[in-house]
Amino acid sequence: MNEPRQETIRYPASRIVDVAKALSGDVRVRILEALGDRPMSVGQLAEALGVAQPTISINVQILEQAELVSSSQGANREKICAATCRSILLELPAKPGEGLHRTEEIHMPIGLYSHCSVQPTCGMAGRDGMLLGSPDDPRAFYMPERTDAALLWFSGAGYLEYVFANPMPPGVRLDELSVSAELCSEAVGFQQEWPSDISLFVNDRLIGVWTSPGDFGDRKGKLTPEKWKAGTEYGTLTKWRVTKAGSQVNGESSADTTIDSLGLDFNRPIRIRFEVREDAANARGLNLFGSGFGDHPQDIVLSFVRYHDSEE
Repeated sequence: MNEPRQETIRYPASRIVDVAKALSGDVRVRILEALGDRPMSVGQLAEALGVAQPTISINVQILEQAELVSSSQGANREKICAATCRSILLELPAKPGEGLHRTEEIHMPIGLYSHCSVQPTCGMAGRDGMLLGSPDDPRAFYMPERTDAALLWFSGAGYLEYVFANPMPPGVRLDELSVSAELCSEAVGFQQEWPSDISLFVNDRLIGVWTSPGDFGDRKGKLTPEKWKAGTEYGTLTKWRVTKAGSQVNGESSADTTIDSLGLDFNRPIRIRFEVREDAANARGLNLFGSGFGDHPQDIVLSFVRYHDSEE
């Protein structure tokens, strides 16, 4: 059953952006209007508002994430929606960082790299499993279509570099920066035992080296499209983390690089580089997976973490 509707919901400053986004769409405001007097099913909302049911479902989900609507399952297994309150109270931020979540994330599509250096075998594929450009032609990495890539690969030594904005305002202490991505080595076809040393750099500082055990193609990736028949199917979700104490790869100490040594500034971009170095013991390229390929539904995720609210 739906929970009883509250008269007022109080939102902290860190939820302002979530609530504002939820209220910024005309369809979502009309859904709240329709739910003003009584709960309604998704089908009833679609009929009342003259909007397609899938559109209603998507907008209801956004309102649920902001806790403005709650849902339950009806007698006929339909989704029943209800407004959670009659009014909201937003607390405005009073100091830098108060309007942010403790963890802020930026999700970067893998095709939006700013610089690269690749050599054959190399290429990219879209979310439909079709190749983008010609395989084994490095020029494909400079085509506009690269922005649609869901899988990128190159062999031997090379790199892909991405530029991220820094969401932290001046005066806010950042305790942790982390990068996660799904990766594996690159072989012709695939090769389960084919180690490759993949380094991550932030602003040219080494965070750590992860040795991929192989190029995985022994089974279908959970998200890999059926049309894809070129060997590599999935990777390993790998996380690099840097704090004031040093750096880690998948929870293991990896480098002395600290967050204070990265030169982070609110008005300067943050450069993230995945690299297989020429002098690596195992220079066997990499495959980088986007949200529509492999086993994990994500692109590159850069996380900004604050342990406390206090300023430096």
